[in-house]
Amino acid sequence: YITPEITGKFPGYLSPSTKLAFADIPNGLAAISKVPSGGWAQILGYMAYCEISQDQSAGTPGAEGDFGWKVLTSADPEEKTKKLAAEIANGRLAMMAIIGMFFQDGLTGSAWGDWANYTDSPLRAFESELGVQAPVGFWDPVGFTADGDVVNFTRRRQTELKHGRISMLATMGYITPEITGKFPGYLSPSAGLKFQDIPNGLAALSKVPSGGWAQMALYAAYCEVSQDQSPGTPAAAGDFGWKVLTSADPEEKTKK
Repeated sequence: YITPEITGKFPGYLSPSTKLAFADIPNGLAAISKVPSGGWAQILGYMAYCEISQDQSAGTPGAEGDFGWKVLTSADPEEKTKKLAAEIANGRLAMMAIIGMFFQDGLTGSAWGDWANYTDSPLRAFESELGVQAPVGFWDPVGFTADGDVVNFTRRRQTELKHGRISMLATMGYITPEITGKFPGYLSPSAGLKFQDIPNGLAALSKVPSGGWAQMALYAAYCEVSQDQSPGTPAAAGDFGWKVLTSADPEEKTKK
């Protein structure tokens, strides 16, 4: 896929009988329809030779991928193991890469084509939305927005903002006590439970008394019902009136 784009095509003819030059063969998926049947027969024949030319039954060198080609291997066992491990890692990356290149080629006409060429994408409805950032653009690998439904997109964006804010607070809740220490005094004076007695992280789940969980649940409920969050309202867009981290400047506000 990559080499012809960098070094160019071979000179001369791929098929002299049909006057088909190597330069006439496009790169990528478009080549499938251009290669003559004789060319495909040669490719399949070579694949069959690689499969049957050596014994690949269990326990043989061929079963482990050793076909006797020693150019990139080593006689040193440690170096050989290192190179074999690198081959497996590179192979996994290459499998992901080739599928990604197929996908992009099929949609844009090139393995590194501009996504702007994919004019039939249903994601075009949301490509100018807040959160669309380079280099991936509108990121929806699972295809939740493939139907182009604006109502569903807006609902998911509202949920994303809430979950993102909670997750940021939760992350700081994990980190901060490790750096600054716990609050002094008691979390629950009636139970004689100090803040210092509450471990950090998941271990805290079993230590916080039921009254503490009730307070958290009530505060979450308050956040949900204290403002109108129906579609089209400021709260539905994540604006609950807390202006500490926002800005009066529209461009700066969008950035934040």
